[in-house]
Amino acid sequence: MQSESVEQKQRESRSSSVTPDLVSEKPVGNDLEGSRYHTGFLRRTTQLLSRYGIETHGIAPVPAEERLETRWYQMFFVWFSANMNILTFSTGTVGPAFFSLGVNDSLIIIVIVDLVVCLLPAFFAVFGPKLGTRAMVQARFSWGYFGAIIPTVLNVFSMQGFLILNCIVGGQTLASLSSRLDDTLGIVIIGIISLVVRQICWYCIKMYESIAWIPNVIAFITMLGVGYPQLRDNQSAPVSQATVAGVISFASILASSILSWCTMTPDYGIYHSPAASSARIFLYTYLAFFAASVTAHTLGAAFAAAAPNVPAWNEGFNNSSSVGGLLYSVLLPTGAFGKLLTALVALSIPSACAPTMYTFSTSFMAVAPWFAAVPRWVYTLISEGVLIPVAIVGAKKFYTTFVDILNIIGYWSSVFAAIILTEHVLFRRASFSEDQYPITTWASYTLLPSGIPAVVAFACGCGALVPFMSQAWYVGPVARHGSGDVGVYVGFVVGAIAYALARGFEKLWYKKMSKSDA
Repeated sequence: MQSESVEQKQRESRSSSVTPDLVSEKPVGNDLEGSRYHTGFLRRTTQLLSRYGIETHGIAPVPAEERLETRWYQMFFVWFSANMNILTFSTGTVGPAFFSLGVNDSLIIIVIVDLVVCLLPAFFAVFGPKLGTRAMVQARFSWGYFGAIIPTVLNVFSMQGFLILNCIVGGQTLASLSSRLDDTLGIVIIGIISLVVRQICWYCIKMYESIAWIPNVIAFITMLGVGYPQLRDNQSAPVSQATVAGVISFASILASSILSWCTMTPDYGIYHSPAASSARIFLYTYLAFFAASVTAHTLGAAFAAAAPNVPAWNEGFNNSSSVGGLLYSVLLPTGAFGKLLTALVALSIPSACAPTMYTFSTSFMAVAPWFAAVPRWVYTLISEGVLIPVAIVGAKKFYTTFVDILNIIGYWSSVFAAIILTEHVLFRRASFSEDQYPITTWASYTLLPSGIPAVVAFACGCGALVPFMSQAWYVGPVARHGSGDVGVYVGFVVGAIAYALARGFEKLWYKKMSKSDA
């Protein structure tokens, strides 16, 4: 505790030379962080949107007295809907379609990875109700005010990457319904619908997420009923021998797709009451992630593995380039009902886009006070303007785009998660108390940690994983020897160890300084 007080004094001693605007500690419940910069059109538009129920809260932490939501089942349905969809189904298809794995190998990998990795976003979800902070604001308590800019900027690009993938998959699914539709028009339609869903009020989104999973579950059950004979026959079909590189790389893709939610799950619990136990919040979120992920992943792997042996499915799959076409071709024997289900599955994509677009905008606002001066709805429009043209281009090489985006997000997310977890468990004593997390200091860089250990650990983690990378555009020296892509795991381990050492050294230094002052 002595070193903690000295560390605090060291920070406070720097505050006298800092410009007041940069040091100012904004009220915890301030609705529009940076609102003092709002003028003219932006202010009037934001006020108008607020009157119509569109949430305009900035990135300021939500105080405990405003965290009143007690419908804990919402924590389950938000993340169940966000994962029980065709994008998660697409991730499962990567094993057979991209890494040439058999269905049995793919299913074993899926179950193991999902069981373990779903623990992480569920753990991060606890931060939202307990602290009332979004992920990129909470990161300041380990990364520091300026250090947190690094993961915040990366998160902006990551969320945009996921939006691109969602629009590609949704657009391909819509395009499979008619020859008059193509991927481009489908992507535009999904992008616009996602924008509209995101702009509706917070509670309407929660209601939407509570039912968005229904058409997907019905579609997946129908696919099983219609395609079971072909799936059963495929069990005896010959498959190529699984390679170590293929197994590990597929596991890395699955892990990356789940790890990426760690930067998002706290954001959707900030209005829930902190009264619930951490175990309850964790359990609701974990069950949602695991149940949805393992179901969609296994179905994707099973149907992708069987497609080459079923001409109608393979034609729809379009040589492993259209997951939406595969889904529609499986449902085709059900006639109009199959078309309806395919359309509903495509139109449910906004259930994953809405939370992603929300975190994209709040992450943008957390980069610097100048970005916080722009209302969040402006960033959603910027996101929309970028994602549609990029998605149209990326759709032409779907699996290359898909794997590259997921892996890159997974690389930095694994190191980020390791740093946050190490700080919370080792240095914050796994406690959410005010003593451990003085939330009122969230916007003051003189009172937050220096962030140097986090930046050092991040550099070490990212540097260590480079030799283990295996991408279409780069294969590291270790990966060239057939290890597969283990960069995600190396980054996590090295990041955790490096942060523990660097942060411990920093605390020892503060302790030494206190003794010399005495």
